[in-house]
This record gives sequence, C-alpha cells and structure tokens, in this order.
Amino acid sequence: MSSWSQALTVSSASDWDEIFTGLHGASRIKVPDRRAPWSGHLEWQRSKTYSLALCTGGEEVVDRDNRHIRTDPRGTHELLVPLSGSAWVEQGAASGEIGPGVMALCDIDRPLTFAHGADLRSVSLIVNGQHLAARSRLAAGGPHLLVGDRGLGRVVRQLTITLHEEREHLSETTFDLACDRLLDLVCLAAEGGVDSAPTGQRATVEAAIRRYVREHACDRDLDVVTVARALGWSARYVQQVLQSAGTTSRDLIRRERLNVARTRLASASWTTYSIAEIAHACGFRSHASFATAFRTEFGITPREARRNA
Repeated sequence: MSSWSQALTVSSASDWDEIFTGLHGASRIKVPDRRAPWSGHLEWQRSKTYSLALCTGGEEVVDRDNRHIRTDPRGTHELLVPLSGSAWVEQGAASGEIGPGVMALCDIDRPLTFAHGADLRSVSLIVNGQHLAARSRLAAGGPHLLVGDRGLGRVVRQLTITLHEEREHLSETTFDLACDRLLDLVCLAAEGGVDSAPTGQRATVEAAIRRYVREHACDRDLDVVTVARALGWSARYVQQVLQSAGTTSRDLIRRERLNVARTRLASASWTTYSIAEIAHACGFRSHASFATAFRTEFGITPREARRNA
C-alpha cells in the first residue's frame, strides 16, 4: 500500500472517535456502550485535493454542530455512498435515510447529524468546498439526496466503489484525474436531482437528448417521459435542459418527425406510399395535423414537397 494510502482496524470506541474526527472533523459521537468491545475499520486514500474513505463500525450517532465547526472548520463536502446497511442523515431542513440505493452530498461546515447501526459499510468522497463550488454552486449549496440505483446516480455509485477498489493501482495524479471525473458526475446528478439544468454540462446532455430523439423520432410512443427514462433523468430535468436551449420536447420530437417525413416524401423508395401513410409512419396521428405542421415548418405543403422532389 502506498504512503498516501492507509488502513486501520480499531478495537475501542475512544480510538475510533479520534480517527473518525481526524478524517471528518470535530464531532460529538454517541455509542450505546463505550466499555463494550468495538469493531471499526477505516481505509482511506488521500491526495492534496481529494480523500476517499471506506468506513465500517458499530452503532453510533454523530453530531457536528456550530461549536465543532467554529473550532475545527474543514471547508469540505462529503459524498456518502452506502455499500450495505443504512444511515440517517439530517442537515438543516433536509433529512432522509440513505442506503445502497440512496447517497447523500453534505457540507461538513454546516450542522449535521449522522446516525447508523452496526451494519453500515460506506465509502465517502471528501472534496474541498471551493473546488466543488467552482463546478456547481447548486451542488455545493446542498445537502442533496441522490438516487443511486438507476441512471446517472448508479454510475456515480459504481465509479466511487471501483475507485476505492482500484486505489492501490493508481498514482496520485491518476487518482486525482479519476476523482475529477467522478466529481463532474456528482455535480450533474445533484443538479438533476433538484430538477435544475447544470450549466457546465448542458451541451453534453442536450446533445444526448437530441441524438436519442433523432434515432427514435418515428416511435409512436415517443415523449419526454420515454426520453427521460432511456437516458436516466427525470422528465422535468429533460424539459429544463431543452428549455435552456430554446425548445421543448414536443417541438423537438415534432421537428425531427417532420424532417424524416420530408426525406421520405423525396425518396424514390417511398413513392408507393400515400402522404397519409408516410405521416402515420412518422408518428403523426392524423393527416390534417401533419399537413399543418409541415407547412408551418417548411413553408410548403407535403404534396408540393413530393412534387418538387
């Protein structure tokens, strides 16, 4: 194991307090019985920019209040990724249970309560708050509870786990680069989780939406819910990304269908099909609505488009 990677097994609650607060910041830690044997294990990887820590331990309640923050400010945020078991996280007006299907992104310099049983096993990504805010002020303004069992949240969870598992095979530079990519995805997930389009990633997300709509334009059941489900986002998130680009899902789908229809009207292989049949094949429910939309979009009727071709 490299000099910047460490692993410790702790057999007393007092020793665990010291190690835990050294990594996460001064806190008040309550356990059922401090005299009872304790089984805690901590593995962490630390660079100048990031820390990645795996923790397992007994039942405890961790409170970090304003007094702790004043005496031991950290300026960090933590992404908590449970591997097994569950925990309760409370910060400000937000609270919720996290487990293998839910992660939490918290500001360590805001009062926080973290409670869990002896079955919790989790990985934490610890990042400088200014580093996070430079990418996304919305993500840094948390806390956020992130879905971890589908879509982008699942990618974040799996990448965090893989990064921990492969830590001994990475140089410090490579570790930081991998954490950079992970943090980009965390910001994207956090902003999507509150139905807000991320400023730094809009172009990439918009391109994915447009590509999917183009490839599935003629699917009769294509709508914003179908697109969102296929790409792993919420429907409202997809709408907001498109709104920031000056369009809507309905307009985008209609425009792509019209483009396909125009191509087919000009194609020799579609000459045996009527205009109504082409409209239906392109996803339009009626010839009349297709004809109106076509003329509005291209300034000519479908019949004129076919004749000109």
